[in-house]
Amino acid sequence: MNELFGTLSDGTPVHRWTLERAGVRVRVLSYGGIVQSVEVPDREGRAGDVVLGFPDLDGYLAHPEPYLGALVGRYANRIAGGRFTLDGRTYALEPNNAPNSLHGGARGFDKRGWDAEPVEHGVRLTRVSPHGEEGFPGRLEVSATYTLQESGALRIAYEAVTDAPTVVNLTNHSYFNLAGSGDAGGHELRLAASRYTPVDADLIPAGDPDEVSGTRFDFREARKTGSGYDHNFVLDKGVTDTPVEVAELHDPASGRVLTVATTEPGLQLYTADHLGEPFAPGDGIALETQHFPDSPNRPEFPTTVLRPGEVFRSETVYGFGTR
Repeated sequence: MNELFGTLSDGTPVHRWTLERAGVRVRVLSYGGIVQSVEVPDREGRAGDVVLGFPDLDGYLAHPEPYLGALVGRYANRIAGGRFTLDGRTYALEPNNAPNSLHGGARGFDKRGWDAEPVEHGVRLTRVSPHGEEGFPGRLEVSATYTLQESGALRIAYEAVTDAPTVVNLTNHSYFNLAGSGDAGGHELRLAASRYTPVDADLIPAGDPDEVSGTRFDFREARKTGSGYDHNFVLDKGVTDTPVEVAELHDPASGRVLTVATTEPGLQLYTADHLGEPFAPGDGIALETQHFPDSPNRPEFPTTVLRPGEVFRSETVYGFGTR
């Protein structure tokens, strides 16, 4: 089912798609590919919304920086200095997180209208990112398909092709709060990651990945998240053709459990310490499945380069349950 959700200043209509299956209800916007809400039951069977969002389009337009629920690209996370070199040519990007480029620039995929069409148990969003958009090379044709699986899990599958060499890194930027409200710092998190990427003052990877053993970055056994995280974790499984479970988030009070399976090699844990009004710090937890930050400038990291004739594919599945 879809309905008109609002209209952008240029007259572009924004539609909201509602997906329902196995007791799960998800709402997706054609603006920014935003996951507006995810309603799932707690251990008592009471439904609650477990992602942060706004009730109307004006909320998203007035508060774009948290990237609430958004489809982030053309490059999720940061690129150092807002520039990278590919095949001997240097490209200057929008330094919207000075001195770096963040989440695709000032008008990344999260701030664009997408075409939408129904698919079985879901919706498929598409758009063309023209050559030079926010400084990125190549005309990029992108799709993101949101479907509810038989279990009620939300699957997001991305594809992209280009007509010139470019870099691509896509993710969903939902903030989860399995309690439905309040501080999410008491949620218990488990990550299948033995290493993480230390960062400098600008949150750019500094040096090689470090072992998590003996540090506050060790989530290999479930423990409370607390605060103070905006870091990429190097998933033990690496890049895979099909999604592999890499994370579990649990709220002891409601009993709700979120599992995350992905094909991606990294997961950015952000505990929303700088979320901004109308939310409070720590109101949600972002688990951004993606390639590593600043990969275009770090050839030793898994590559984010996409060339003509290749197809970029990425898939993440969010499962919901209780215990």
